[in-house]
Amino acid sequence: MGSYAFIAIEGNIGAGKTTLSKLISQKMDGELILERFEENPFLERFYEDPKSNAFSVELAFLADRFKQLRQALGTRNLFRQKVIADYSFAKSLIFAKANLPNNEYVLFRTMFRLMEAQVPAPEVIAILNPGIEKVKEQILKRGRSYEKNLPKGYLEKVRAGYKSHYKHHRGSRVLNIDTSEIDFKGNPQDFEKLLSCILAPRRPGVYTLKI
Repeated sequence: MGSYAFIAIEGNIGAGKTTLSKLISQKMDGELILERFEENPFLERFYEDPKSNAFSVELAFLADRFKQLRQALGTRNLFRQKVIADYSFAKSLIFAKANLPNNEYVLFRTMFRLMEAQVPAPEVIAILNPGIEKVKEQILKRGRSYEKNLPKGYLEKVRAGYKSHYKHHRGSRVLNIDTSEIDFKGNPQDFEKLLSCILAPRRPGVYTLKI
C-alpha cells in the first residue's frame, strides 16, 4: 500500500504524531521509528529551567535522532519494508531555533548541517495542524507532568518555526495538513481520509491541505 518508502509525521507538541505514526505503520506493515524523548536526561530539567538546559536538551535530542535514523535508514535498500517515523531530523533545528539564544543556535546549526548530510530525507513529511487549542487539550489529556506549565506563547512559537522552516523546502513532499476537524484516532474513516491524503502521488514541494 502506497509507494513512499520513508514517511515522517511532524507537527507541534501534542499534535498526534506518535498516534498517527503507529496507526500508519500497522496499516502499511512498516517499520516504526518513535522518538525516545523519555531517554533524554535533560528534558524535565529543561522545562523547569529552560535557559540553563536548552543547549543540553537540544544537543541530546540531536545526537539520539541522528543515531536512531542512521541505524534504521543507513543501510536501507529498495527491498526493505517501509519506514514511518514520528519526527523528521529537521525537528532538531526547528526546536533549537525556538529555544536557543542566537550565538548557541549558530553553533548548533553548524553541527546539525554536518549530520543532516548523512541522514536520508523523508519522501513525505506530513505536518499535522490541529490548532493550538486542540493541541493544548491533547497535551493535558496525555498527562506528562513536565508539559503542564509550558511558557506562554511557546506552542505558537513552535508552530511558527515549522511554518518558517518548511516554507520553501525542497526534495520532500511537505504536507501542511489541517486536522482540526477530524479524529483520526477515534474515527477509522477520518484515519483513512488522512492516510489517503499522505500517500497520494505528488511531486516534491510544499502543499497546504485540509481533511
